Amino acid sequence: MITVAATQPILEVKDLQTYFFTRTGTVKAVDGVSFELYPGETLGVVGESGSGKSMTALSIMGLVPGPAGRTVGGEILYKGEDLLQKSAAEMRQIRGKEICMILQDPMTSLNPVYTVGNQVIETLRQSDESRSTSLRARAIELLEKVKIPAADSRFSNFPHQMSGGMRQRVVGAIAVAGAPNVLIADEATTSLDATIQYQYLALLKELQEDTGMAIIFITHDFGIVAKMCDRVAVMYAGRVAEIADVRELFNNPQHPYTEALMRSVPNVDEDVDFLYSIEGQPPALDDLPPGCTFADRCPYVFDRCREEFPPPVEVEPRHMATCWQLTPDAR
Repeated sequence: MITVAATQPILEVKDLQTYFFTRTGTVKAVDGVSFELYPGETLGVVGESGSGKSMTALSIMGLVPGPAGRTVGGEILYKGEDLLQKSAAEMRQIRGKEICMILQDPMTSLNPVYTVGNQVIETLRQSDESRSTSLRARAIELLEKVKIPAADSRFSNFPHQMSGGMRQRVVGAIAVAGAPNVLIADEATTSLDATIQYQYLALLKELQEDTGMAIIFITHDFGIVAKMCDRVAVMYAGRVAEIADVRELFNNPQHPYTEALMRSVPNVDEDVDFLYSIEGQPPALDDLPPGCTFADRCPYVFDRCREEFPPPVEVEPRHMATCWQLTPDAR
Protein backbone atom coordinates (compact mmCIF):
# COMPACT_ATOMS: atom_id res chain seq x y z
CA MET A 1 0.00 0.00 0.00
CA ILE A 2 1.27 3.46 -0.93
CA THR A 3 2.23 5.81 1.89
CA VAL A 4 -0.12 8.62 0.91
CA ALA A 5 1.52 11.25 3.10
CA ALA A 6 4.84 10.74 1.28
CA THR A 7 3.70 11.81 -2.17
CA GLN A 8 1.42 14.12 -4.14
CA PRO A 9 -1.80 12.87 -5.75
CA ILE A 10 -1.57 12.04 -9.42
CA LEU A 11 -5.31 12.72 -9.84
CA GLU A 12 -7.56 15.10 -7.91
CA VAL A 13 -11.30 15.33 -8.55
CA LYS A 14 -12.77 18.47 -6.99
CA ASP A 15 -16.53 19.13 -6.76
CA LEU A 16 -17.17 17.41 -10.10
CA GLN A 17 -20.61 18.00 -11.61
CA THR A 18 -21.80 16.16 -14.70
CA TYR A 19 -25.41 16.73 -15.71
CA PHE A 20 -27.70 15.48 -18.47
CA PHE A 21 -30.09 18.08 -19.88
CA THR A 22 -33.27 16.38 -21.06
CA ARG A 23 -36.78 17.45 -22.02
CA THR A 24 -38.09 16.30 -18.66
CA GLY A 25 -35.44 18.01 -16.56
CA THR A 26 -31.80 18.09 -15.51
CA VAL A 27 -30.39 14.75 -14.42
CA LYS A 28 -27.59 15.30 -11.90
CA ALA A 29 -25.62 12.12 -12.60
CA VAL A 30 -22.53 13.41 -10.76
CA ASP A 31 -23.23 16.15 -8.25
CA GLY A 32 -20.19 17.42 -6.37
CA VAL A 33 -17.84 14.41 -6.27
CA SER A 34 -14.38 14.93 -4.75
CA PHE A 35 -11.52 12.52 -4.10
CA GLU A 36 -7.77 12.11 -4.56
CA LEU A 37 -5.79 9.27 -6.13
CA TYR A 38 -2.11 8.65 -5.38
CA PRO A 39 0.57 6.84 -7.44
CA GLY A 40 0.53 3.13 -6.72
CA GLU A 41 -2.81 3.33 -4.91
CA THR A 42 -6.01 1.43 -5.66
CA LEU A 43 -9.20 3.34 -4.91
CA GLY A 44 -12.37 1.25 -4.87
CA VAL A 45 -15.65 2.91 -5.86
CA VAL A 46 -18.82 1.15 -4.73
CA GLY A 47 -22.53 1.87 -4.67
CA GLU A 48 -25.81 0.79 -6.22
CA SER A 49 -26.40 1.00 -9.95
CA GLY A 50 -27.13 4.58 -10.94
CA SER A 51 -25.08 6.11 -8.13
CA GLY A 52 -22.72 7.88 -10.54
CA LYS A 53 -19.71 5.55 -10.47
CA SER A 54 -19.34 5.00 -14.21
CA MET A 55 -20.28 8.57 -15.07
CA THR A 56 -17.55 9.87 -12.77
CA ALA A 57 -15.08 7.66 -14.65
CA LEU A 58 -16.34 8.81 -18.06
CA SER A 59 -16.05 12.42 -16.90
CA ILE A 60 -12.38 11.85 -16.02
CA MET A 61 -11.80 10.33 -19.47
CA GLY A 62 -13.63 13.16 -21.24
CA LEU A 63 -16.12 10.68 -22.68
CA VAL A 64 -19.43 11.98 -21.31
CA PRO A 65 -22.02 11.16 -24.00
CA GLY A 66 -23.26 14.35 -25.60
CA PRO A 67 -24.96 16.50 -26.53
CA ALA A 68 -27.25 15.95 -23.54
CA GLY A 69 -24.43 15.14 -21.12
CA ARG A 70 -21.99 17.85 -20.04
CA THR A 71 -19.52 18.38 -17.22
CA VAL A 72 -20.71 21.72 -15.88
CA GLY A 73 -18.51 22.28 -12.84
CA GLY A 74 -15.52 21.26 -10.80
CA GLU A 75 -11.95 20.31 -11.64
CA ILE A 76 -10.16 17.12 -12.67
CA LEU A 77 -6.48 17.71 -11.96
CA TYR A 78 -4.06 15.23 -13.55
CA LYS A 79 -0.46 16.00 -12.56
CA GLY A 80 -1.73 19.39 -11.49
CA GLU A 81 -3.39 20.26 -14.83
CA ASP A 82 -7.16 20.50 -15.23
CA LEU A 83 -8.35 17.97 -17.80
CA LEU A 84 -11.58 19.90 -18.23
CA GLN A 85 -9.56 22.74 -19.78
CA LYS A 86 -7.83 20.49 -22.31
CA SER A 87 -8.78 20.52 -25.99
CA ALA A 88 -10.05 17.40 -27.72
CA ALA A 89 -6.63 16.93 -29.37
CA GLU A 90 -4.84 17.26 -26.02
CA MET A 91 -7.18 14.72 -24.41
CA ARG A 92 -6.46 12.23 -27.21
CA GLN A 93 -2.78 12.38 -26.23
CA ILE A 94 -3.66 11.58 -22.61
CA ARG A 95 -6.56 9.17 -23.06
CA GLY A 96 -5.42 5.64 -23.81
CA LYS A 97 -1.79 6.39 -23.06
CA GLU A 98 -1.55 8.06 -19.66
CA ILE A 99 -5.09 7.42 -18.41
CA CYS A 100 -6.86 4.26 -19.61
CA MET A 101 -10.25 2.75 -18.88
CA ILE A 102 -11.63 -0.77 -19.00
CA LEU A 103 -15.33 -0.38 -19.80
CA GLN A 104 -18.15 -2.56 -18.46
CA ASP A 105 -19.22 -4.05 -21.79
CA PRO A 106 -16.30 -5.48 -23.77
CA MET A 107 -18.39 -5.94 -26.92
CA THR A 108 -18.96 -2.20 -27.21
CA SER A 109 -15.30 -1.49 -26.36
CA LEU A 110 -13.93 -3.51 -29.28
CA ASN A 111 -14.27 -2.65 -32.95
CA PRO A 112 -16.14 -5.56 -34.60
CA VAL A 113 -14.41 -5.13 -38.01
CA TYR A 114 -10.81 -5.38 -36.73
CA THR A 115 -9.04 -8.40 -35.27
CA VAL A 116 -8.25 -8.27 -31.57
CA GLY A 117 -4.54 -8.40 -32.42
CA ASN A 118 -4.74 -5.28 -34.56
CA GLN A 119 -6.62 -3.48 -31.78
CA VAL A 120 -3.88 -4.30 -29.26
CA ILE A 121 -1.23 -3.18 -31.75
CA GLU A 122 -3.05 0.13 -32.30
CA THR A 123 -2.45 0.98 -28.65
CA LEU A 124 1.15 -0.28 -28.70
CA ARG A 125 1.99 2.06 -31.59
CA GLN A 126 1.48 5.00 -29.24
CA SER A 127 4.23 3.72 -26.93
CA ASP A 128 7.84 4.57 -27.80
CA GLU A 129 9.06 1.63 -25.75
CA SER A 130 7.17 -0.87 -27.87
CA ARG A 131 8.90 0.18 -31.11
CA SER A 132 12.11 -1.57 -30.10
CA THR A 133 10.45 -4.97 -30.45
CA SER A 134 7.96 -6.62 -32.80
CA LEU A 135 4.50 -5.18 -32.27
CA ARG A 136 2.94 -8.53 -33.04
CA ALA A 137 5.17 -10.32 -30.53
CA ARG A 138 4.42 -7.72 -27.87
CA ALA A 139 0.67 -7.95 -28.55
CA ILE A 140 0.73 -11.76 -28.25
CA GLU A 141 2.69 -11.41 -25.00
CA LEU A 142 -0.01 -9.12 -23.61
CA LEU A 143 -2.76 -11.54 -24.64
CA GLU A 144 -0.86 -14.34 -22.89
CA LYS A 145 -0.52 -12.21 -19.76
CA VAL A 146 -4.30 -11.85 -19.51
CA LYS A 147 -4.62 -15.64 -19.90
CA ILE A 148 -5.96 -15.83 -23.47
CA PRO A 149 -5.48 -19.51 -24.45
CA ALA A 150 -3.58 -20.09 -27.73
CA ALA A 151 -2.86 -16.36 -27.94
CA ASP A 152 -0.88 -16.76 -31.17
CA SER A 153 -3.91 -18.07 -33.06
CA ARG A 154 -6.43 -15.92 -31.18
CA PHE A 155 -4.46 -12.87 -32.34
CA SER A 156 -6.29 -13.08 -35.69
CA ASN A 157 -9.77 -13.55 -34.21
CA PHE A 158 -12.51 -10.97 -34.47
CA PRO A 159 -14.37 -10.00 -31.26
CA HIS A 160 -17.48 -12.00 -32.17
CA GLN A 161 -15.36 -15.17 -32.33
CA MET A 162 -14.52 -14.90 -28.63
CA SER A 163 -16.54 -15.48 -25.47
CA GLY A 164 -17.55 -12.58 -23.23
CA GLY A 165 -14.83 -13.44 -20.74
CA MET A 166 -12.16 -13.52 -23.43
CA ARG A 167 -13.29 -10.18 -24.82
CA GLN A 168 -13.06 -8.70 -21.33
CA ARG A 169 -9.48 -9.94 -21.04
CA VAL A 170 -8.61 -8.47 -24.46
CA VAL A 171 -9.96 -5.10 -23.33
CA GLY A 172 -7.75 -5.40 -20.26
CA ALA A 173 -4.71 -6.13 -22.44
CA ILE A 174 -5.44 -3.04 -24.54
CA ALA A 175 -5.83 -0.89 -21.42
CA VAL A 176 -2.46 -1.87 -19.93
CA ALA A 177 -0.58 -1.98 -23.26
CA GLY A 178 0.75 1.55 -22.92
CA ALA A 179 1.65 1.20 -19.21
CA PRO A 180 -0.69 4.03 -18.13
CA ASN A 181 -0.21 6.13 -15.01
CA VAL A 182 -3.90 5.78 -14.13
CA LEU A 183 -6.13 2.81 -14.93
CA ILE A 184 -9.90 2.99 -14.41
CA ALA A 185 -11.45 -0.49 -14.24
CA ASP A 186 -15.24 -0.32 -14.49
CA GLU A 187 -16.70 -3.69 -13.44
CA ALA A 188 -13.71 -5.25 -15.16
CA THR A 189 -14.26 -8.75 -13.73
CA THR A 190 -18.01 -9.09 -14.32
CA SER A 191 -17.68 -11.43 -17.34
CA LEU A 192 -14.94 -13.59 -15.82
CA ASP A 193 -15.29 -16.88 -13.99
CA ALA A 194 -13.78 -17.20 -10.52
CA THR A 195 -10.43 -18.69 -11.59
CA ILE A 196 -9.78 -16.22 -14.41
CA GLN A 197 -10.99 -13.38 -12.19
CA TYR A 198 -8.32 -14.22 -9.60
CA GLN A 199 -5.62 -14.34 -12.32
CA TYR A 200 -6.85 -11.06 -13.81
CA LEU A 201 -6.73 -9.25 -10.47
CA ALA A 202 -3.29 -10.72 -9.76
CA LEU A 203 -2.09 -9.37 -13.12
CA LEU A 204 -3.34 -5.87 -12.30
CA LYS A 205 -1.57 -6.02 -8.93
CA GLU A 206 1.64 -7.22 -10.60
CA LEU A 207 1.51 -4.41 -13.17
CA GLN A 208 0.83 -1.91 -10.42
CA GLU A 209 3.86 -3.06 -8.43
CA ASP A 210 6.08 -2.93 -11.53
CA THR A 211 4.98 0.48 -12.81
CA GLY A 212 3.50 2.38 -9.84
CA MET A 213 0.22 2.68 -11.75
CA ALA A 214 -2.76 4.07 -9.82
CA ILE A 215 -6.08 2.23 -10.19
CA ILE A 216 -9.68 3.30 -9.74
CA PHE A 217 -11.64 0.04 -9.33
CA ILE A 218 -15.40 0.35 -9.78
CA THR A 219 -17.24 -2.72 -8.53
CA HIS A 220 -20.23 -4.13 -6.64
CA ASP A 221 -18.12 -6.92 -5.17
CA PHE A 222 -16.93 -6.20 -1.62
CA GLY A 223 -14.71 -9.28 -1.79
CA ILE A 224 -12.73 -7.65 -4.60
CA VAL A 225 -12.66 -4.39 -2.65
CA ALA A 226 -11.14 -6.17 0.35
CA LYS A 227 -8.46 -7.87 -1.78
CA MET A 228 -7.60 -5.10 -4.24
CA CYS A 229 -8.19 -1.70 -2.70
CA ASP A 230 -6.29 0.62 -0.37
CA ARG A 231 -9.17 3.07 0.04
CA VAL A 232 -12.88 2.97 -0.76
CA ALA A 233 -15.31 5.67 -1.88
CA VAL A 234 -19.01 4.86 -1.34
CA MET A 235 -21.25 6.70 -3.81
CA TYR A 236 -24.96 7.37 -3.56
CA ALA A 237 -27.16 9.50 -5.85
CA GLY A 238 -24.23 11.12 -7.63
CA ARG A 239 -22.25 12.00 -4.49
CA VAL A 240 -19.58 10.47 -2.27
CA ALA A 241 -21.32 9.42 0.95
CA GLU A 242 -18.17 8.09 2.65
CA ILE A 243 -14.50 7.56 1.86
CA ALA A 244 -11.90 5.82 4.02
CA ASP A 245 -9.07 3.29 4.09
CA VAL A 246 -10.49 -0.13 3.26
CA ARG A 247 -9.91 -1.67 6.68
CA GLU A 248 -11.29 1.40 8.46
CA LEU A 249 -14.41 1.37 6.29
CA PHE A 250 -15.08 -2.34 6.87
CA ASN A 251 -14.52 -2.11 10.61
CA ASN A 252 -16.06 1.29 11.29
CA PRO A 253 -18.63 2.40 8.67
CA GLN A 254 -20.04 5.81 9.59
CA HIS A 255 -22.67 6.54 6.96
CA PRO A 256 -26.01 4.66 7.25
CA TYR A 257 -25.81 3.80 3.55
CA THR A 258 -22.36 2.22 3.94
CA GLU A 259 -23.66 0.30 6.94
CA ALA A 260 -26.63 -0.93 4.89
CA LEU A 261 -24.39 -2.01 1.99
CA MET A 262 -22.24 -4.01 4.40
CA ARG A 263 -25.32 -5.74 5.83
CA SER A 264 -26.42 -6.61 2.29
CA VAL A 265 -23.38 -8.87 1.80
CA PRO A 266 -24.44 -12.46 2.69
CA ASN A 267 -22.51 -14.16 5.48
CA VAL A 268 -21.96 -17.84 4.65
CA ASP A 269 -21.52 -18.63 8.36
CA GLU A 270 -25.02 -17.42 9.26
CA ASP A 271 -28.22 -19.43 8.83
CA VAL A 272 -30.96 -16.93 7.99
CA ASP A 273 -34.44 -17.21 6.51
CA PHE A 274 -34.25 -13.93 4.59
CA LEU A 275 -31.33 -11.95 3.22
CA TYR A 276 -31.10 -8.29 4.22
CA SER A 277 -31.98 -5.69 1.62
CA ILE A 278 -32.10 -1.89 1.73
CA GLU A 279 -35.71 -0.74 1.75
CA GLY A 280 -36.95 1.72 -0.86
CA GLN A 281 -35.30 3.04 -4.01
CA PRO A 282 -32.65 5.69 -4.73
CA PRO A 283 -34.11 9.11 -5.55
CA ALA A 284 -34.70 10.21 -9.15
CA LEU A 285 -31.61 12.16 -10.22
CA ASP A 286 -33.75 14.73 -12.03
CA ASP A 287 -35.76 15.43 -8.86
CA LEU A 288 -33.38 15.24 -5.91
CA PRO A 289 -34.77 16.13 -2.46
CA PRO A 290 -33.47 19.27 -0.71
CA GLY A 291 -31.90 17.37 2.19
CA CYS A 292 -29.91 14.15 2.45
CA THR A 293 -30.57 11.97 -0.58
CA PHE A 294 -30.62 8.84 1.62
CA ALA A 295 -33.16 10.24 4.09
CA ASP A 296 -36.19 8.27 2.80
CA ARG A 297 -34.33 4.96 3.27
CA CYS A 298 -32.40 5.78 6.44
CA PRO A 299 -33.41 4.19 9.78
CA TYR A 300 -31.83 7.10 11.71
CA VAL A 301 -33.50 9.98 9.87
CA PHE A 302 -34.62 13.11 11.73
CA ASP A 303 -36.10 16.44 10.61
CA ARG A 304 -32.89 18.22 9.57
CA CYS A 305 -31.98 15.33 7.29
CA ARG A 306 -34.94 16.20 5.05
CA GLU A 307 -34.20 19.93 5.04
CA GLU A 308 -30.48 20.35 4.35
CA PHE A 309 -27.72 18.22 2.81
CA PRO A 310 -25.08 17.41 5.45
CA PRO A 311 -21.51 18.73 5.14
CA PRO A 312 -18.57 16.30 4.96
CA VAL A 313 -17.19 15.39 8.38
CA GLU A 314 -13.70 14.00 8.99
CA VAL A 315 -14.38 11.13 11.39
CA GLU A 316 -10.74 10.04 11.56
CA PRO A 317 -7.70 11.07 9.52
CA ARG A 318 -8.48 10.10 5.88
CA HIS A 319 -12.01 9.02 6.83
CA MET A 320 -14.81 11.32 5.67
CA ALA A 321 -18.58 10.86 5.70
CA THR A 322 -21.59 13.08 5.02
CA CYS A 323 -24.23 12.48 7.68
CA TRP A 324 -25.96 14.78 10.18
CA GLN A 325 -25.47 12.17 12.90
CA LEU A 326 -21.76 13.01 12.83
CA THR A 327 -22.35 16.74 13.39
CA PRO A 328 -22.68 17.82 17.04
CA ASP A 329 -25.96 19.60 17.87
CA ALA A 330 -27.41 18.80 14.43
CA ARG A 331 -30.83 17.89 15.79
